[in-house]
Order: sequence, then C-alpha cells, then structure tokens
Amino acid sequence: MIEIVLASGSPRRRELLALITEEFTVCPVDADETLRPGAPLDEEVVRLSCLKAAAAQKLHPDAVCIGSDTMVTIDGLPLGKPKDEKQAADMLRRLRGRTHEVLTGLAVLPPDGEARMLCTRTRVTFRDFAEDELAAYLATGEPLDKAGAYGIQGHGALLIRGIEGDYYSVMGLPVAPLYETLRGLHALAGTA
Repeated sequence: MIEIVLASGSPRRRELLALITEEFTVCPVDADETLRPGAPLDEEVVRLSCLKAAAAQKLHPDAVCIGSDTMVTIDGLPLGKPKDEKQAADMLRRLRGRTHEVLTGLAVLPPDGEARMLCTRTRVTFRDFAEDELAAYLATGEPLDKAGAYGIQGHGALLIRGIEGDYYSVMGLPVAPLYETLRGLHALAGTA
C-alpha cells in the first residue's frame, strides 16, 4: 500500500480523510496563498491545492500527497479568513440573506507526479439572521479561523438555510471525489 500524506494541519480535513482511511500522515506545509490578480477563482483554488500537495511531496517523494484549498466567494470576490472580529462581522453581514459559492480545490499527487485535480462548487444560502444572532455567533470565536467567517459543521450551521452541492467540500475536503481518486490509484487497502 502506498503512503498517503495530507498536506494540511486542518483538524477538519484530517477528520474527513479519516472517513476514507485511518492510514495517513499529516504534513502541514507552508505555501504562498497569494491569489494572482485577475485569475479565475476556481483555477486559483486548484493551483493552491497543487502547491500544497507539491510541498508535501518534496518531503514524502514516494507518497500520494493530497492538497486542498477552500474559498468562499460572493459577487465574484473571495472572502478569506477574517483578520479580526470586525472583519468577520462585515463578512457575515455581506453573506446574510444571500446565496454565495464555496469553491474547494483538490490536488492528488502520486509518486509518478501526474496530478489529479478538480474544483467543486457548492452554493450556500444564509438566513436573514438578526444582529443579536450575529453577535452570539461572533462570541463563539468560531468565525476567526474560517474562510468566509463561518464553519458549516459548527455553530455556523445555525445561519444556513440550505446548500446545493457537496457539504464536505464546504467543510474543506471533497470526500467522495477524493475516495474515487485514491481507489483509482490503488492507494487504499483492499484496492488492486
């Protein structure tokens, strides 16, 4: 069986990869996540995913390395992780009562170097929540380390009216497409 390496320190991504296999190594990497001006955002999340997987593969050249990047977008603009509570509140107010898109890139680099890449798109609709609900959510501290200032798997679920697409991609890792890719590479126990 080939070693599988997750190029991320995200506890959510670790939890999601564990749905596929318990046999993997976590290798957080530093990658320049600066977006190229004018580049399509769906291409950027795939590019950033590839950068992460490639950085891990330098340390684990005989492994299948997995990189992923998630971006919340609205009005064609990316919403990254907020710098502080005020920026988180501004982001959440912008999303309130509206539908936005979550793009998640996935790059799987096997030892032969032929990358398997994809981008998922999920539409998320927020309720028109009240200011006291916003304040209560901010008080949880959850928005400060999340793209778009919310976590669908946490208290942020209270703000969401519905989604169209892959729930796990919004959490940060497209589970079913990753599973299919790893099976195709014969990287999982019991696949030949």
